[in-house]
Amino acid sequence: MTDPVPGAVAPTPRSSVLAIPAYVPGRPPTTRPGTTSYKLSSNELPFPPLPGVLAAAHEAAAQMNRYPDMGSAALYAALADHLGVPTERLAVATGSVALLYQLVAAFCDPGDEVVHAWRSFEAYPIAVTAGGAVGVPVPLGAGHRHDLGAMAAAVTDRTRVVILCTPNNPTGPALTQTEVDAFLTQVPGHVVVVLDEAYVEFVRGDDPLDGVATAARHPNVVLTRTFSKAYGLAGFRVGYAVAHPDVAAALRAVSLPFGVSAVAQAAAVASLAEGGALAERVEAVVQRRARVLAGLRDAGWDVPDAQGNFVWLPLTGTTPGAPDHAGTFAAAAEEAGIVVRPFAGDGVRVTIGEEEACERLLAVASAYRR
Repeated sequence: MTDPVPGAVAPTPRSSVLAIPAYVPGRPPTTRPGTTSYKLSSNELPFPPLPGVLAAAHEAAAQMNRYPDMGSAALYAALADHLGVPTERLAVATGSVALLYQLVAAFCDPGDEVVHAWRSFEAYPIAVTAGGAVGVPVPLGAGHRHDLGAMAAAVTDRTRVVILCTPNNPTGPALTQTEVDAFLTQVPGHVVVVLDEAYVEFVRGDDPLDGVATAARHPNVVLTRTFSKAYGLAGFRVGYAVAHPDVAAALRAVSLPFGVSAVAQAAAVASLAEGGALAERVEAVVQRRARVLAGLRDAGWDVPDAQGNFVWLPLTGTTPGAPDHAGTFAAAAEEAGIVVRPFAGDGVRVTIGEEEACERLLAVASAYRR
C-alpha cells in the first residue's frame, strides 16, 4: 500500500452530505442448522419470479454488453397502456426512491423545505438532506396515521414539496380519497404534493385513493409507484411517476442517464403482462395479512390498520435508561428464525412472508405479550 503524501488532507464534502442520516436496510437471516430462517425485515414479495418474467430477464441479460434503451421506450409504452395515461405524463427511474431524489433536485433550492410525516419511509430525510433541502417531519397522529391537518399547517413560504406515504411505511395505514382531496385544497398550487404509493396494490380499505386520477386533476400532484413490492422486482430497481407533463419532463431531465438497466426494463414490461398471476399473489399476501392482524389482536396487541404487505407492532421505549423493546422483540424473533425490522423506541415492522414465517411471528408475538 502506498503511503499518503505527508500533510495531505482529503477534500471535505458539502455540509449537507455530512448531515445525511444513514439508511439501515433490513438484515438477512442468520443461518441456523436444521432450521429454515425467514427474512421479514425488508418488504419483499415472498414468491419466486414468474416464469414469463424470468424468461424476459434472461433474454435481456444476453445483451448485457450493450447499453440499455435510455428512453425506456417499451416500458413507457407498456405503462401508458396499463395506466391509461399518455407517455409524456410518465417518468421512470431506478425505483420510486430515485424519483424522490429527482424531485428534490428538480424543485428545491438549498434551504427549501420538504414536509413529510414521521415516522415514515426512512429514505425521505436522506433524499431531502442530500439535495440540500430542509426536512420538516410532522409526527403521526392517532392510529399511526398521517396528521394531515398538522402537515397542512407546516407548509410555509419555503415549502416546495410535501410527501404523503400511503400506505405509510412502516406503520401501515392508508389515506383515503376524501382525506387527500381535502388536504389538496389547503396546499398552494406551486407546492409539489407527492403521493408515494409503493404498496398500492395491497390496499383493501374503504374509499381508496386513486392516485392516477388525482394526479390528472391536480397539476401539482406527483404519483410515485414501484415494481419492487407487488411485482417482485426488488432486485432490479424500477419505479415510475405519473405527473403533469411539465413535472414529468423535469424528473426525466435530472435522471441518471441509462439508469434503468435493460434487464430491469424487460422484467417490468413482462410483469405488466402478468396481471392475473400477479393479482393472485398479491391477494395471497392480503389474506395472510388479515390472518396475522387477527392473530396479533387476539394475542392482545394494539396494532394499527395494515394496508401494505407488512404489519406494525408498536413498542415504545423512549424513557432514558428504559430497555429498547423493539430490539428485545427483534432478538426474540431471531431466536425463532425470523428477522424483523426494529425501529428503536418506536416499534417493529414485519413483512408478510411465507406461511411458516407468519406462524412463527404469531407464536413469538403471543409469547412476548404473556
